[in-house]
Order: sequence, then structure tokens, then C-alpha cells
Amino acid sequence: MANYTLTYSDSAKGFPSFYSYYPDWMIGMNNYFYTFKGGNLYRHNVNTVRNTFYEDWWLRQSNPDGAFTPTRMTSVFNQSPLENKLFKTLNLEGDSSWEARLSTDLQNSGFIDYAWFEKKESSWYAFVRNLGSNPATVAQYSLRSMNGIGTSTNITPSVFPTPPTAALTIDFSISPLVTVKGILSVGDFFYFVTGAIGGTPFYAGVVTAVNVDLPRGINQVVIDTTDPTVTPIPSSTEYFMFLKDSIAESHGVLGHYCIFDIENPDKTEINLFAVESEIMKSYP
Repeated sequence: MANYTLTYSDSAKGFPSFYSYYPDWMIGMNNYFYTFKGGNLYRHNVNTVRNTFYEDWWLRQSNPDGAFTPTRMTSVFNQSPLENKLFKTLNLEGDSSWEARLSTDLQNSGFIDYAWFEKKESSWYAFVRNLGSNPATVAQYSLRSMNGIGTSTNITPSVFPTPPTAALTIDFSISPLVTVKGILSVGDFFYFVTGAIGGTPFYAGVVTAVNVDLPRGINQVVIDTTDPTVTPIPSSTEYFMFLKDSIAESHGVLGHYCIFDIENPDKTEINLFAVESEIMKSYP
């Protein structure tokens, strides 16, 4: 378990910050803050490298920056706590981008990489990606956008070949048309439901091609079935669905509140004034 130093602020009338250094003793003198660690005396706030504490002589030989710890801040968005919402973006009012992790009472998989923020009108803006597993687990179906396609008319070479075939071509109806071209794309995850629609979806493979040429009667999807978690398709008349990649889908994180944990690796002085999120009410 990590040790931290907790600081009190007279202006805030509370304890606003934790620091990664953990001294043996601390004292203030002549407008400077001093701490003792391992028998050595250190004066704080005099070096230009931020978030670096207790660098000893041996450490300086190999690492001039000393013991560095990134800046981290944790807070919560909690507007309208009785309403379920999608937290879609982060907007940082400051002079640098941060890395972000987001979690709610329903999901704990939102994230934004440090490099994904874009500077817009002096603020840093990015949309929330999702770390849900690919393919999705059963527990994630209700939190991801699973889209229905329809019932197939034929599967080539066979729905249960022996030995298994890596690629299966799944044909869909031309009239009435079952559209497979549009939001379905290469890299999506293909699923099927056995029997009545509304049952548990089974993972069938990942989409490797979408072939549509209606004048020639071509309306098909090709999937790769080499993943060991694939369930063999039992017949050519199953109902098929698909999921986007969890990161590409990027609808944000769903919940009544959102805890955000942001981290910055800069070793120079940075400023952060406010953190905002674009929020959309969820309608089940």
C-alpha cells in the first residue's frame, strides 16, 4: 500500500491534495518548506523539475530528474443523479492535455489517451473511448450497440465443416433486401441467435469483407472463424447481428454519475482550471 502526504489549505478550509513524497519529518522556516528523509534534508519548490522528490546523489548519476511521479486528479460528474446518462466527452480548460480514465456505477471502461486530445479554442477536447472486450462478453450486451441484420439465406462452404473452415461467406436476401452495406464494416464482430429472436447472442467471427452488388445478386458478408471463442453456426437460417469494435464504437460511458481520474506526465509547470463533459440523457 502506497504512502502519501495529505495537505491542508486555509483558503479551502479542507484537505485538497495528496503528494507522493512521504517524509520522516517536515518543517517550515524563512518562507521555505523543508522535509527530512533518510537522514537527509530537502528544501521544496526550488527546482525547475516538477513532481520530483528525494533524488539522492546516486540517483542523479543515472536519472537527473530523480524520483518522478505524474500529477493525478480524481473528481466526479454528478449532475441530475437520478437520471441515467451517457458521458461522451472531456473538455479540459488548461494549458496541457491529460490522460483520463472514467468509470460509472454501470461501467468502468472509459478512457482517453494523452495524445488523443485536440486543442480547440484554447481548451483540450476529446471523446471518450471504451475498453470493453472484443468480442463482447454477455454482461456487455446491454451496454453496447448490438445491431440486427436479418436471417441468412445460405452459408458457404458449410456452417459446420470438418475440419473447420477459416472463412465463411454468409448470403442475405436480395428481395426483400436485408442491407449489409452501410454501418457494417470490416473488423466488426458477428453474432447469431438460435431460435426465437431475443435469445442469447453467440459470437460467430470477425467480419473480413462486405460484398454487395445487387444487380448481380450479391449481398453477403465474409467472416473469419479462427478465433477459439467462436461458436459454430448450426444452420443457414439463423438471425445475425453485429457489434462495432469497443473503441471504434465510442458512445462514452453509461451511468448515473461518472468518476474521472486524469493524469499528466509533464515535468514542467502546468495549469488546469476546469474539467467538463458533454452529457446526454439515456432513454432505455
